[in-house]
Amino acid sequence: MRISVKEAEREFSRIAKLAQDGTDIIVTEEGQPSLQLFPIARSPLPPEERMAVFDRVRQRGREKGPANFETDAAHSQDFLYDENGLPG
Repeated sequence: MRISVKEAEREFSRIAKLAQDGTDIIVTEEGQPSLQLFPIARSPLPPEERMAVFDRVRQRGREKGPANFETDAAHSQDFLYDENGLPG
């Protein structure tokens, strides 16, 4: 849905409700798109449960120990180049 800034000002409550319900809202100025309204995604988990998930992930990381990488960051992209340093 496209709507002018002036119309959006007059009907903001209605426009906000449409955007929250999933309608794509493009606000225009002088006929040109200016901004887009969309709802902020909400986490399906309450904050306490989300923190519990993070805590479990951290604990698993501590139990497994540090990651063992085969190469360091300076050489992590070497497979992209041939022996002459050219893209392979």
